[in-house]
Amino acid sequence: MKKIIILVLVVFLFAECSTVPITGRKRVNFVSDADVLPTSFAQYSTFLQENKLSTNKVMSNQIKEVGKNISAAVDRFMRANNMVSEADSYRWEFNLVEDKTINAWCMPGGKVVFYTGIMPICDNVNGVAAVMGHEVAHAFAKHGQERMTSTYGQQIGGLLVALGTANKSPESQQMWNTAFGVTTGLGMLKYSRVHEQEADRLGLVFMIMAGYDGNEAAEVWVRMSANSGGSSQPEILSTHPSNESRIADLKSYLPTAKAYAKKYNQPLK
Repeated sequence: MKKIIILVLVVFLFAECSTVPITGRKRVNFVSDADVLPTSFAQYSTFLQENKLSTNKVMSNQIKEVGKNISAAVDRFMRANNMVSEADSYRWEFNLVEDKTINAWCMPGGKVVFYTGIMPICDNVNGVAAVMGHEVAHAFAKHGQERMTSTYGQQIGGLLVALGTANKSPESQQMWNTAFGVTTGLGMLKYSRVHEQEADRLGLVFMIMAGYDGNEAAEVWVRMSANSGGSSQPEILSTHPSNESRIADLKSYLPTAKAYAKKYNQPLK
């Protein structure tokens, strides 16, 4: 049994470790694009078939235009930084769906949806660019694949706890399982908040590279906060940073994002 535990730990610990471009954050990911992208594309196609696209041509065209510009900036960055095969794997697509939910999302491989409910929060083309940059950044940084890897890690951890407490009393087993559940649950929430902040920062770089006003990124969250009445649950219990944290971080990161955008928009020599 000990040999099995050691083998499982070795497989997980030596999984592929890489660095997120621009932010430099280390990540562990053993879910390949070949494994996830076909499913992502199929699910996106099914979603579009089952949900109503917006008939507002002005807003729909704005989503497509902003998406095209920001994805072009991402593609330009990747091709200039030895990520050609990765750039070729994306199938960028941008759609506006008729739904009052205040949300937008991007699936692995570049499949983006905005809901009409978020458009008043975006308010203007730069606000759309801020949200678009954030969502595109999730795909760029492979947050979806990383979360899948983390889920596998949780499953392995649960197995190890079960194996390690197999000979203990039911009370002791319950105590360890509860402790593991609370610890990993809070850990995953923090992990999600790290992804959200990273997407905010990368998205800020990409929207500026595409020619949009980065000052508007923080303003989107000012409007989001006003829309929610300024209330939010404690950050430690949330998958997202608080609105106040995001506003402050986006404002403080703006000079760095502008410097990166200027650097990465330089013509290739």
